[in-house]
Amino acid sequence: MTRRVLVVLLLALAALFPANAALAADSKATVLARWTQPTSASTAEWNAARNNRGPWASYGFDWSTDYCSTSPDNPLGYPFENSCWHHDFGYRNYKAIGTFPANKARVDDTFYADLKRVCANYGGVSGAACNSLAWTYYQAVKNFGSIAAVKQTDIDKAAAILKSKN
Repeated sequence: MTRRVLVVLLLALAALFPANAALAADSKATVLARWTQPTSASTAEWNAARNNRGPWASYGFDWSTDYCSTSPDNPLGYPFENSCWHHDFGYRNYKAIGTFPANKARVDDTFYADLKRVCANYGGVSGAACNSLAWTYYQAVKNFGSIAAVKQTDIDKAAAILKSKN
């Protein structure tokens, strides 16, 4: 009987204090820093939170995105949209807490790492073209703060590389 009462009490406590309660102890800046590292684990954690935002609602994150701005989200068919969304998330939320200048370079580096992980799914000439586009997108945000700086001619050059090698 005592064991049964103890189990019921533990289950009641678990319901009152879910595992996500431990996450609430972290500051918004701490969570942002954890989610904007150039590692696959960091991106996976951000993506999991993006797909299940409820536990993070109290932080007031800005999840909005325009994906790759005016540049193609899927240049030559390479799926860059989630990488762009992750990048938007970092920019928008660091700006909201007033620490963007101190974190811009890392968010840009994370963007490039995300793009390279996309390109790792392609081999040969297709992989080289993808990596070329990833580098172009990264240089645009690093130097100009926006992917909007990517020109159609840059994408056309990558397409020409693909055509010449096929």
